[in-house]
Amino acid sequence: MWKGASPQIFSNAKKLRENLTEAEEKLWLALRENQIGGYKFRRQHPLSLYIADFYCHALKLVIEIDGDYHLSEEQQFLDKKRTSDIEFQGLKVIRFTNEEVMFKLPEVIDRIRAFILWP
Repeated sequence: MWKGASPQIFSNAKKLRENLTEAEEKLWLALRENQIGGYKFRRQHPLSLYIADFYCHALKLVIEIDGDYHLSEEQQFLDKKRTSDIEFQGLKVIRFTNEEVMFKLPEVIDRIRAFILWP
């Protein structure tokens, strides 16, 4: 599901897949190959104007990993708009910080599993 993404968004997504952050790489190793509940996740997946860090079509779930720049007031405002725009498309968004993924991965996986059980 690409929800009307432009060719430029697809190109940007490909570049992002080739240059994952450390936290994205760590979570990807836990999500890939249907390891969580048998669900397929995609990384750096185009969704209209945005690129989701991770996306599961069957669950209609977007997982975002936020680095330190997401702490600024301006970025938090933009993140709320992004989440709202994505949820307007009928999708659900879960956000984690880099630190949660890097240092508390089992808890991150538990929260994803909890979503799967209780969407």
